[in-house]
Amino acid sequence: METNKARLTKDGIRIYDPADHVGMAKAGALAAKILDDIAAHVFPGQTTGEIDRLITQWVEEAEATSATIGYKGYQHASCISVNHVVCHGIPGDKVLKDGDILNIDVTVIVDGWFGDTSRMYVAGKPSRKAERLIQVTHDALMKGIEAAKPGNTFGDIGHAIQLYAESHRMSVVRDFCGHGLGRVFHAPPNVLHYGRPGTGARLEEGMFFTIEPMINLGRPETKVLADDWTAVTRDKSLSAQFEHSIGITADGCEIFTISPAGKFHPTYES
Repeated sequence: METNKARLTKDGIRIYDPADHVGMAKAGALAAKILDDIAAHVFPGQTTGEIDRLITQWVEEAEATSATIGYKGYQHASCISVNHVVCHGIPGDKVLKDGDILNIDVTVIVDGWFGDTSRMYVAGKPSRKAERLIQVTHDALMKGIEAAKPGNTFGDIGHAIQLYAESHRMSVVRDFCGHGLGRVFHAPPNVLHYGRPGTGARLEEGMFFTIEPMINLGRPETKVLADDWTAVTRDKSLSAQFEHSIGITADGCEIFTISPAGKFHPTYES
């Protein structure tokens, strides 16, 4: 059970009790472990459907619940977004080719708490431009997390991400954002990955939310395909995304979705 009485800020953002970090950390750890374990199953010739089948199996074996199966009619335990797919890619018969990059996004429910995280993988050997995109996207997320502390604003987080990505001549997707979570999948605030310093709601201890920048090699515009889920870059440029769920603490933040095996960032063969 939660220990506080649902205090909301004037912006409608839920403030959780310090004891609630335990439940979020447990849910986040399971989601992160699943993404650790799936790494060995990402290779040329693999299908995105088989990756999702394994994730579904592991969620069930952990006696957890997939937050995405049944969500607005979605029928998979993961979103798998390959190459120019920005987010919400649907697993299926697609066969991975050497050099493909993909984001795998998993959200699980453990004891009522939602653990939401995604990271990048490579089938085979990435191109130099893909490797650079993945690195910049990862580092942009971490810049945003560095700005996530009491007294700063959500605009400070977005600005840190935008400044870093654009300094590497890449673009930040505007059409999708991070979100509050806890005992619900999506809640206020919307966490934009661009913005001006000092704008937006001020961060307070007890806020739980995701930061999940989507960075494109080309322009930032996206479009959603006829399936009403899959978002792609309009110019067909490569896109990458990393996502952590965090909780604001007295002097910074706690990352709930740290990789137990240190696999949050893909490693490359020399």
